[in-house]
Amino acid sequence: MATIDGLPPLREVIRAHDLVAKKQLGQNFLLDLNLTARIARAAGDLSACDVLEVGPGPGGLTRGLLAEGARRVLAVEKDPRCLPALEEIAAAYPGRLEVICGDALEVDVLAHLTPPVRVVANLPYNVGTELLIRWLTPKNWPPFWDSLTLMFQKEVAERIVAKTRTEHYGRLALLAQWRCDAKIVLTLPPEAFTPAPKVHSAVVHLTRLPAPRYPADEAVLMRLTAAAFNQRRKMLRSSLKGLGPEIEAKIVAAGLEPTARAEEIPLEGFCALARELAK
Repeated sequence: MATIDGLPPLREVIRAHDLVAKKQLGQNFLLDLNLTARIARAAGDLSACDVLEVGPGPGGLTRGLLAEGARRVLAVEKDPRCLPALEEIAAAYPGRLEVICGDALEVDVLAHLTPPVRVVANLPYNVGTELLIRWLTPKNWPPFWDSLTLMFQKEVAERIVAKTRTEHYGRLALLAQWRCDAKIVLTLPPEAFTPAPKVHSAVVHLTRLPAPRYPADEAVLMRLTAAAFNQRRKMLRSSLKGLGPEIEAKIVAAGLEPTARAEEIPLEGFCALARELAK
């Protein structure tokens, strides 16, 4: 697998370009090209898609995406030290890799992408959740992307796919599952990375829905779930009392029990209560 594209193994690339991972950039490099190819395949058929990759580092996943047939890859990399290695990959795949040096939280990627678009990334740990929330909360739905295939710390991944009455169930699960089908497709041990993080990692695949799973006003739903899960051990009638004097009646009107707790309420229930609050 190391010679799939005629380029050197990633350990040689890192050594040649002196790419010591920086903790402040949330960098943990994935060096096994067999694994990067598996992640690329988890994103589905990429031959007719542009792929957005955030934080490519020395390009292990970038090479996997291109080798697996991605029509074109746009890689956004904040660390300028990685650019020479990425330029070598671009030379091996003429016209199929564009690299932007910048912060993914600030770069306007839409001008560089042609639909359909899929996002595939081993996200830097320090911005992963923030980027996911941005991608899940655009001004208009459906968003610019068809699917997200993203690596997170395993605990974050479990929060995205969590079900009711489980320890990881919370606002992130509701936000993701309101608008997407989400599943964990791959789990990786710390030793798969350089340097090895202290935790396991997991790849989550999210496929956008054409419309939210249940009708609700996004702003109301976000305010409601924030209040509910900020005091997740309290009954709804207590945790939500700041949302208005008639809150208990609205809880009942939504078909919920005022004595229930946030972790017991499914997505459909929160959306029903959001509709009551919006009346």
